[in-house]
Order: sequence, then structure tokens, then C-alpha cells
Amino acid sequence: FPGYTEKLAALREKTGLDEGIRTGAGRIAGIRTAFAVMESTFLMGSMGTAVGEKMARLVRRAADEGLPVVAFTASGGALMQMAKVSCALSRLAERGLPYISVITDPTTGGVTASFAMQGDIILAEPHALIGFAGQRVIRDTIKQELPKGFQTAEFALSHGLIDAVVSRSDLRATLAQLLALHYATRLQGEPVAGEERMIVTYDSVKSNLEHGTDTYNKVTYGLLP
Repeated sequence: FPGYTEKLAALREKTGLDEGIRTGAGRIAGIRTAFAVMESTFLMGSMGTAVGEKMARLVRRAADEGLPVVAFTASGGALMQMAKVSCALSRLAERGLPYISVITDPTTGGVTASFAMQGDIILAEPHALIGFAGQRVIRDTIKQELPKGFQTAEFALSHGLIDAVVSRSDLRATLAQLLALHYATRLQGEPVAGEERMIVTYDSVKSNLEHGTDTYNKVTYGLLP
């Protein structure tokens, strides 16, 4: 691809980013979680070699550290590293850890065909474009008029492809409650990864969201083995 390295250098200088995805760990309502955030301003979030590698490494590390994963997707496509990321997500599932996908506008191509739609729970922002090939390509290929609202989050929800459409202002509360339900049921009172003698409950996280504190309420016992 002539000029590709020069384009990368220009984008890195313009955006201050190294690649089309940012990964790391943080807390939501006090619950430690691994996060991936795709950057549409960097090559339209295309999943090239580096993006796929960073996503796969994030998921593998989350599996090792016992963390749930939340990914915010925004992509124009590309097919690199689909298999590697999918394999990493299988490892996360084997550990009994949840993967929540949050689809933003737009999410297309290889990202849609892999980790955007592989979530245990798939959320999407209102009116987000979700698809593999673009509408023009589909029309030119099958020579048919597409349904009204085709490839929108609402269309995907009505056809059972995603679990919920959630506004950005409600995402923090929705994600926190989903993660709290996971800890309160799947771990059944075991300490949260990285937190000693702490039990997460749905009610404690809900309380934290309502009162805006930095940590959830905790239940502690005496000396534990």
C-alpha cells in the first residue's frame, strides 16, 4: 500500500494516538474492568494488525487477571486478526468471565463480523450503523431495495441481533448493573479480582450509582484464609 507508513505518521501526529484502539483497565462504579475503546478518528478504526493484536492481548490479560471485558466498537472495516481476537474471547468465556460489546456509530466490516457481535451481551447506541458490507455494495450485489432503517441499531434489535439500545448517558449505569449481576451470581460471594475480602452485590453497585461515590459498598468479614 503506497504511502501507508506516511499516512500512519501523519495520523499519529494529528490525533496524538498510536493506533485505532485504546486498551487498559479501569473501574466502573468501583468494579475493576478491562476496557477497549476504538478510535474512529484513526483510519476509521480499521482492524489492522496492531488493532487486532492489542484487542487480543487485552482479552488474554483480562482472562489471566479474572477481569470482565467491555469493548466500545467503531470501525470502517478490515479483516485482519479476526480469528486471533475470536480465539482470545473463547478463552475468556472458558474462565467464566463476561464480555460486553457496546456498538457505536458506525461499526462495520471485520469488526462487526468478529468481536463487535461476539459479546455475551451486545449493546448499541441509538441509530448506530451496524453492518458488514455497506448499503450501496449490497444494493449493487443483490439488486434489491433494502428494508427501511436497514443496518441501524434499532433494526438489529428488532431482529434479535443485539440485546438493547442504550443512550450514552445511560451506559455507565447499565454496564455497572450488568457487571454487578455477574459478580453477585457467577462468583457467589468470592472476592473480586484484586480486591481482598470484598463481596459485590447488585444493590451495592446500584447504591453507588445513585450516590456518586467512587467505590461500591462492601461487606467484610474477620480473618479470612
